[in-house]
Amino acid sequence: MITPYTERQKSMIVSNVIKAVKDPAKLSKQAYKYLYLCSGFIAHYDHGGFISYYQRHDLKADILRFRDCNRWNNVTSVFQDYEYYQSKADIYNRIVNSIGV
Repeated sequence: MITPYTERQKSMIVSNVIKAVKDPAKLSKQAYKYLYLCSGFIAHYDHGGFISYYQRHDLKADILRFRDCNRWNNVTSVFQDYEYYQSKADIYNRIVNSIGV
């Protein structure tokens, strides 16, 4: 069973990704790990590679582009890791709501 994100982890990730949208160099390792495990994103080899890529590309645009893939609407309460996926969806939705359309 995968442990869901805590409220503190959620807040830290959301806050950091919002900062990284403006300046990718500010992306924390925790936020990087969250994002590269989301649908549509790739690891770009490592944390530094991810930052380097998004210094030349639009992180906000990719977050918004992949939002429908990261709502985990297909995961129902019968799934073993339902709470984990709900916590991931909550983080993604908070990010999208904060950065706007």
